[in-house]
Parts: sequence; C-alpha cells; structure tokens
Amino acid sequence: MQDQRKSTPRLLGALRQYFPRTHALAAGAASFALALAMFVSTPEVEAKRLSLPVNLSVIEEDIPVTPPQPGDERATVDTDEKKLRAQTLKVQSGDTLSDLFQRAGVSAAEMYQLLASGDEAKQLARLTPGEKLTFHTGGDGALHSLELHRDRLNLMKFSRGQAGDYQYVLHQRQPDSYTAYRQGEIDSSLFVAGSEAGLSSNLIMEMAQVFSSDVDFALDIRKGDRFSVMFEEEFLDGEKIGNGPIQAASFTNQGKTFSAVRYVDSNGDANYYTPDGKSMRKAFIRTPVDFTRISSHFNPRRLHPVFKTRRPHNGTDYAAPTGTPVYAAGDGRVVKAGYSKPNGNYIFIQHGERYVTRYLHLSKRLVKTGQRVKQRQVIGKVGSTGYATGPHLHYEFLVDGRHRNPATIVRQLPKAKSVPASEMARFKAQTQPLLAQLENYAQPTLAQSSEDNDSKSVN
Repeated sequence: MQDQRKSTPRLLGALRQYFPRTHALAAGAASFALALAMFVSTPEVEAKRLSLPVNLSVIEEDIPVTPPQPGDERATVDTDEKKLRAQTLKVQSGDTLSDLFQRAGVSAAEMYQLLASGDEAKQLARLTPGEKLTFHTGGDGALHSLELHRDRLNLMKFSRGQAGDYQYVLHQRQPDSYTAYRQGEIDSSLFVAGSEAGLSSNLIMEMAQVFSSDVDFALDIRKGDRFSVMFEEEFLDGEKIGNGPIQAASFTNQGKTFSAVRYVDSNGDANYYTPDGKSMRKAFIRTPVDFTRISSHFNPRRLHPVFKTRRPHNGTDYAAPTGTPVYAAGDGRVVKAGYSKPNGNYIFIQHGERYVTRYLHLSKRLVKTGQRVKQRQVIGKVGSTGYATGPHLHYEFLVDGRHRNPATIVRQLPKAKSVPASEMARFKAQTQPLLAQLENYAQPTLAQSSEDNDSKSVN
C-alpha cells in the first residue's frame, strides 16, 4: 500500500508533462479517485471502472502550422496499415518548397531527406504557381508520400520505403484528341480575326510563328487576307483541357497563298514544311516582336525626332507596349549586351560570319554577352531607355558590316534545311493525308463563298 501512495505523485507529474493544464486536472481527479479506491477497498466492495473522456485534439493544435492558403485542401484517409492525413496545397506566387512544407506541418529535416533521395526529387525545387502538392503524413507528422501535380496529365509521386528511402514513380495520362478546323478573314488584325474564328491566343501566336518567315505581320497584313488552320483539341474525362499543335495551315496574304504542314522526322523532331518538303523556317524571322506596328522605317536620310537633324535611321522601329517580348531573329551568339546613353539597354547578336542583328532601347535584357541563343528565344523586353521618345524596339540588320533594311533583307536570305531525300517518302506518307484533310475542310467554305459572290452579281 505504501508503494501505491508513492506512485500517485509520479503519475500526476507524468500527466502534466503530456497533457495541457485542463486535461491534467481531469486526469489528476481520475488518479485521486483511483488511489482512494485502493485505500478503502475491501473484499465485500465491488470494484467499478470510471471512464473520463480526454480530448487529444488540443495536442495536435499545439503544433505550429501555417494557416491554409486559398486552394489548399485537407483530409484524412485510411490505409491498410495506419491512418494518414492528406493535405493538398496549391503553389502560390513566391512560394518555395520550404514554405509549402511548413504550411503542411512537415519538418525541414524531412524535406532535405526527400531532396537528397535522387535527381528526380530535385525537380521539387522548381515549382510553378498553380501546381499542387499532396502530402500524406502520419499521426506523428512523418512524411509517408508526396505527390506533385504538374498538371492534369502528369503526376510525380515520392513514397517512403521500408528502409526509409524514397521511391519515385511518374504517372502520365493520355488525353483523347480530336481534329478541329477553323478559318477566318482579316478585317482589322490577325488577332481579332483569329479570336472571332474561335482560336485561342496561343494558337494565333503559333500560326503567326509558322508563317513568320514569309509574312511580316506588322507590315504585310491587308484587309481580306484569309487563313485556315487544322489542329488537335485535347479532352480528358469528356472535358476539354487544351489544344495540341497545329497539324496543317494555309495563309493567303495579298493574293498569295502559303501552306504549311507539320512533320515529325525519324529523330522525333517536329517542324513545319511546305507541301513539297521545303522548310517554312528561314535563317531569320521577319519581325522580332509580335503584332506590333512600325513607327519608323529604315531611312538613311531621316529627320531625327530628338535632335531635329538629318541622321540616318539604320533600322526599323516597332512600337509596342513596355514589356513586350523581343525575340532573337535567328540562331547565334550574343557579342554585346549592355547599356549606353543613346541606345539604352541593347543586345547585339552575331549569326555566323556575315550577319549581325541589333536590339535597342530595351526595358530589360534577358541574355548576357557570350551566350548562345536560338531563333525566337526571348532575349529582352521592349522599353524606352536611351534616346527614345516612347516605348519601341529599334531593330537593325547588318550584312558584312553594312546596314540593310530589316523589312526586305530577310526575303533574300536562304531557308533552313528541307526534308532530306532519304526521308521524302516518309514525309509524304505522313503529311499528304493531313493536307488532304485540310483541303476537304476548306472546300465547303470556298463553295459557300463562291455562291455568295454569284448571288451578289445577280442582284
């Protein structure tokens, strides 16, 4: 009995250590009742059990966890082995992986162990706003698995094995694809006509890129120009989730029609070609900015807008809002990138031995001297730095050290490589059905247009 009296204070101390104050008082009362029963019990007294409810949720609330953010979801799921807590957190702008682990209540030590598990886990450090992370944790807060939802088609999962290491699995779903066709006629701009025809902004831009070596969309577009485009629409579980690449397209500019078809070669590289296998891609694109207007042409005797003197204007000015992306006109190497008082932020790119392109008055430079660039790579943003009266890109083209008119010189330059003779049979087998399908789509439209014209003539 004396041993039982000594054990009572120890029991109360242990309870105070693991439970909050309110619960410790309740548990202490239970212990006192138990000790009293030990003192007064006799063989004639029937033993009774006393159950006191204890709310353990307070213990979980004591763990410091960042409040849920918009898009976060929390749930509890049962597994065969134990009960796991599932939390799906949406990546917000400015979030780091450390922020998300803290928000989920998972320790930094667990994060570092996961990142050290392999090269695949290092991709977790490169997150994009809108992506989602699902944490599966046990009651002790230990991480059992982590899922990264890149989009609705791609899921990366990291699961802890029995040895404590993480196993990586990539789950990919394939959407259902259906061929779609759109056509339109330009009244004011390609962007407006494309939108009215039901094309997304990305598809309009993609179509402009396909024909960018043949059509200057800042200078050549005329009212009455027409286009037709065939592409893939992608569906998942009956819901449209996006568009696939353009399969075939045609563009009629000032009465001249250009046709393009997508071909995937034997190496798996996809590019656009004319129906007879010539590349749609020239060594240089016509304009280094999209859907802008020319505010000042190439003019060796132009009156300078700032100094009011006759000074040669050795390039073309493209007026565009500050921040508009500026593309590299062709593959090459950045030979100069810096700032000067007249040019503002500038970039000079060397293309082979004979050609140099220059980009002036940028608000931001995105490449450095010595860096290799690809055609249509974003190298900077439109601005009004230096001697500029407003936001625009001043673009120059030099051949053998001499300034040439950027609006006309590109037409005289050779195209990129065409389909080799060894692949021509494969090219025709893959592309002829696409071109025939595009023509079949266009025929009813052409017939209707002809009937409308005949009707107007009769009236």
